[in-house]
Amino acid sequence: MAKKQFKTESKKLLDMMVNSIYTHKEIFLRELISNASDAIDKLYFRSLTDDAIKTKREDYEIRLTVNKDARILTISDNGCGMDKNELETNLGTIAKSGSNEFKKAQEENADVDIIGQFGVGFYSAFMVADKITVESRAFGSDEAFCWQSEGADGYTITPCDKAEVGTTITLHIKPDTDDEKYSNYLEEYTLRSLVKKYSDYIRYPIRMEITRSRRVEGSDNENPEYESYTEDETFNSMIPIWKKPSSDVTDEEYAGFYRDKFFDYEAPLHVIRQKTEGTSTYEALLFIPSHAPYDYYTREYEKGLQLYSSGVLIMDKCAELLPDHFSFVHGLVDSADLSLNISREMLQHDRQLKLIAKSIEKKIASELKKLLENEREKYEKFFTEFGMQLKYGMYSDYGMHKDELKDLVLFKSSFEDKYTTLAEYTGRMPEEQGKIYYAAGETIERIKMLPQTEAVKEHGYEILYLTDDIDEFALQVLHAYEEKEFVNICKENIDLTSDDDKEKQETANKENEELLKFMQESIGEGVHAVKFTASLKKHPACLSTDGALSLGMEKTLNRMPGADGKMKAEAVLEINLNHPIAEKLKTLFENDKDTLAKYAKILYANARLVSGFFPDDPTELSMLVSELMTE
Repeated sequence: MAKKQFKTESKKLLDMMVNSIYTHKEIFLRELISNASDAIDKLYFRSLTDDAIKTKREDYEIRLTVNKDARILTISDNGCGMDKNELETNLGTIAKSGSNEFKKAQEENADVDIIGQFGVGFYSAFMVADKITVESRAFGSDEAFCWQSEGADGYTITPCDKAEVGTTITLHIKPDTDDEKYSNYLEEYTLRSLVKKYSDYIRYPIRMEITRSRRVEGSDNENPEYESYTEDETFNSMIPIWKKPSSDVTDEEYAGFYRDKFFDYEAPLHVIRQKTEGTSTYEALLFIPSHAPYDYYTREYEKGLQLYSSGVLIMDKCAELLPDHFSFVHGLVDSADLSLNISREMLQHDRQLKLIAKSIEKKIASELKKLLENEREKYEKFFTEFGMQLKYGMYSDYGMHKDELKDLVLFKSSFEDKYTTLAEYTGRMPEEQGKIYYAAGETIERIKMLPQTEAVKEHGYEILYLTDDIDEFALQVLHAYEEKEFVNICKENIDLTSDDDKEKQETANKENEELLKFMQESIGEGVHAVKFTASLKKHPACLSTDGALSLGMEKTLNRMPGADGKMKAEAVLEINLNHPIAEKLKTLFENDKDTLAKYAKILYANARLVSGFFPDDPTELSMLVSELMTE
């Protein structure tokens, strides 16, 4: 019979599908198994209203067969089959989908779930095969036909003998090359792994006859004899755990599924189930891990959820389904609204995917809020592992997600040294307190030693302890909570002094303007200004900052690549007006400016140390202290 040409610009389109649409060659098996499942679905659906169809649901199967010597892989099903016209229509026209036509015809029946939609999946087999033969016999027909093609050059359709209804696809696997071992697709282990990975939840059994060996009973122990035998094995589990009612799934089953699928040695901290219908129809099974992966806070970590279409895996890590601030979530999404044949590039622009992603984001936030309110201990364990990511989420994208996340973040505070939410902090605020106070440092212990904490605590005000680099940036982008502005206690204008102290402070700074200017010049570029303050208690001096950039933010920004120490906070050295050192400085200014310059440098270096920073010049500090000790 003469070879027919495909009813499209065949070579160009087929080359595009084989080389561009599909990311991995291995998905050809997923496509062919999905087509087989569709064919069985069609016949099963017809059997519900056609008494002539005697096949029972348990009779349906998809079968894999391998002939390594001939390099042949066969995928067969006992579904509805195709007649000559259907072979011509479905396989002779690239991107013609019989499944899609069937789905449209039955769109009012909720029980019909046909996977294929674009009609290009079958041709993915040409990625691994140089010749494909399709033998098919339609239900109710006595005739069978064979479709055969070696690629874009065309195809033939001829009559053939086929005893059973259904379709058999025979792939002549390509020879191995230096870049690709096509013979792997003839190995039982590979086929089993691909079925488990992509088609584990196809609703019909995917079987293969396996040859095993066993010791012959009664054979000699020293020279045992072995015999070969064959047995059918079913590769797929068929029933997805997320399709079962929540009441039928135990915590142990969820934990086992999570460990197997996501390679964790611990059970998940929390399980989230979601099922939606309407604008976006999907089911989701999500897991919050009990601990962060070893590479979580590195560039190597890859976020994403597994994406299924009617139980068939489309993508192992679909990054578009998770925002960065929830990148710690593992799990999967199963939606019949997404096409099985859609490519990774097309998914990025798929409207349905964006709707699902937005819904999942809201669901995760809602579940975390419930966990915080109802299981505080469990939530704090989660936050210890992943809280930094939530804070990054508040700061990133110009604060786009700050309102969604602000009630999920926790901070340690001076109130019992425990975690607190911003809502809990504001709920404890005295009536006269108009601002939310915080302090940043490497550890809570160091923050507690800051000179400025004394005055804040003396007023009965709570202090948030910020120990992560991102903390202050997150609060800066939030700016305020419940109309209460965030204030760093190490800012120059914190303003907790009484009116009398303010007046005393203003007078001292005005009267000693020359002294303070001399001290600033003695210290050099390290400080923006030197001032007297009445807000300190026992400490002789402290460092504060003027402007938006704090010392902690300066340190963080300068650690970033390319910063080169260019970021500078406007540091202010504040001298305790009520400490004996103040009178000492005034005396030295009148009598011994050389010694005053030394004092200024020592006070500045000490203030940096107390604030958690190294002195600008440790050697100079050591020499100055030694000189003063020996005078």
